[in-house]
Amino acid sequence: MACWHRTAAEFLNGHGGDIAFVSTNSICQGQQVTPLWKPIFEMGYHINFAHRSFVWNTESEHIPNVYCIITSFSQKEWPSKKAWEYTGRGVVESTPAILNGYLADAPTVFIDRRTKPISDVPPMSQGLKPADGGCLLLSSEDRANLLGEEPQAEQWIRRFSMGEEFIKGIDRYCLWLPNITQEELAELPAVSERVEKCRIWRSEQTKTGDAYKLSDRPHLLRPTKKFEEGTYIGVPKVTSERRKYIPLGFVRNGMIPGDKLYFVQSDSLTVFGILMSQTHNAWMRAVAGRLELRYSYANTIVYNNLVFPDTTDLGSRSIEDAAQRVLDARKTYPDASLAELYDPNNENKYPELTAAHQALDKAVERAYGWELDDLTWDEKETFIVSSLFELYSQKVNAE
Repeated sequence: MACWHRTAAEFLNGHGGDIAFVSTNSICQGQQVTPLWKPIFEMGYHINFAHRSFVWNTESEHIPNVYCIITSFSQKEWPSKKAWEYTGRGVVESTPAILNGYLADAPTVFIDRRTKPISDVPPMSQGLKPADGGCLLLSSEDRANLLGEEPQAEQWIRRFSMGEEFIKGIDRYCLWLPNITQEELAELPAVSERVEKCRIWRSEQTKTGDAYKLSDRPHLLRPTKKFEEGTYIGVPKVTSERRKYIPLGFVRNGMIPGDKLYFVQSDSLTVFGILMSQTHNAWMRAVAGRLELRYSYANTIVYNNLVFPDTTDLGSRSIEDAAQRVLDARKTYPDASLAELYDPNNENKYPELTAAHQALDKAVERAYGWELDDLTWDEKETFIVSSLFELYSQKVNAE
């Protein structure tokens, strides 16, 4: 689909005319934006109207729904642009001043993958991708059965979570054996059996793949260089587009993050507060990829390119206090999972949490020097995204 955009732009280059395509939404998300839209914009084209991500329904029983956008662009910029946003709150029509390659009302800036944060903040890493054939991962039932057979194995079992388990509060476990000795392993025949099954499975995989390369270390779920013991902030990779906030949380119980869970090894309430705010989530909505309509987070695109505020001690304390208030509000609903707490249909059920997030949003906005109290949620979103693109542009130009 991207080739048709480029071909049409080259065909009409200098001849006038408007181009419009229905396409998959991926061409205006994440890593796809720069290689497609940068050369088109350099030819002098402007995006003049856009229908942002929506579902193209089909009546067929066998063809899945397609997640689409509609873009119109030409070398003559329209004096009035149009955009339609399809959200859980319905269709929102707007008249943006600019439509950039992310279909955001923001400066024309291109976000490239970055291996390190652009701001002075702790790095965010992707969790461990299991390559074990299911031998080292345990359900609650598996764990109970293993401990029933071998109670002394308990010290070698850790909680494990992908993004879905993290959000929904589903218990899952793994054998965590990086420090086990051969003597200790020999005393655990049931655990040894699982390790041996892992070795056999890995040795049968494609020789150029990661799993085969780990066949000489069958006790390891994955090499653990990036993961250190201690507190971290868990960030699910995939989350519903209906949510205002990605459900993040501190992990202090030694849980091992899977590859669908990013982690920031820090106990900083300031970092947590900024990531939990509308500001970070607005940036994420603008630049992240999508999985169907769901947000697909990437540390190299979203976190590493977010310009954090230069907080004063007072600003940092305000964010910390507001972030702690969010955590305290969650504790008042001990039986609710993060999925339930951050379901937009449940806002009225958790008034303390809603109020805490409103206070946190204001604290973060003020740390950036913004006063947005008189704006609606959607107006704030537009302002925040535009401002963050501008801050990113300034930061990149100053490097």
